[in-house]
Amino acid sequence: MPRTKGDHEARRRDVSEAVWRVLAAHGFGGLTLRAVAAELDATTGLLTHYFPAKRDLVAHALDLLERRTAARPRRPAGKGVSAVRAALLDVLPLTAEATDSNRIWVSSWDTALADPALSGDYARKYAQSRDKLRELVAAAQQLGELPAGDPARIAAGAQSFVLGLVVQALFDPAAFPLHHQVELLDDYLATLASPPSSSGDHVAPA
Repeated sequence: MPRTKGDHEARRRDVSEAVWRVLAAHGFGGLTLRAVAAELDATTGLLTHYFPAKRDLVAHALDLLERRTAARPRRPAGKGVSAVRAALLDVLPLTAEATDSNRIWVSSWDTALADPALSGDYARKYAQSRDKLRELVAAAQQLGELPAGDPARIAAGAQSFVLGLVVQALFDPAAFPLHHQVELLDDYLATLASPPSSSGDHVAPA
C-alpha cells in the first residue's frame, strides 16, 4: 500500500521529535544521523531521505530550535519595567522546557561560530532580541519607571546580563537555583531603576 501524505507528515514529525531528544540529551556536538536513527529506532538510510548531508540535519535542528523557542509560553508582559522583567524571565532556564532550549542554544554556539553564514544569522537574531528589549526599555522610560538614558545601550546590557546568567545557571544549577536566578535579575533591574549618582565615583581631594 503506498504511503499517504498523512503518513509522510507523521514520519517527519517523528523525525523532528527524535532530533529534539538527541539535542536535549547531547547538544549539537552529539547530533549525528546515527544518533537520530537510534533514537527513532530506524536506519540511517531512512534518514538520508530527509537529511542527505550533515549540514541538512544541522539546518533542520536550528530551524526546529528556533520554532520551539518561539512557541514557548510567555509570561504576561504588563507595562513598563514589569514588561522588561517578563521578557528577561522568559529567557532564563526556569522551567524544564526553557532549560532544554537554553542547553541546546548554548551547545549551538560553537556550530554557529564555525560557519560565517550561521554566525551572521545568529548576530541578526540577537540584534532583533535587543531591538525588542530596547522598545520595552523606552516604554518604561516614558512611564517614568526607568531613568533617562540610551535605551539601546540599556537593552544591550540587559541582554548581556541575562545571557551570562543563563550560562552560569546551566553549568552550576546548584549555585543558581530558580529562586536565586529571579533574585539576581530583580537586583539587576533595581540598579537600572535607580537614577545614577550625580557625583559618580569622583573622590574629593583631601
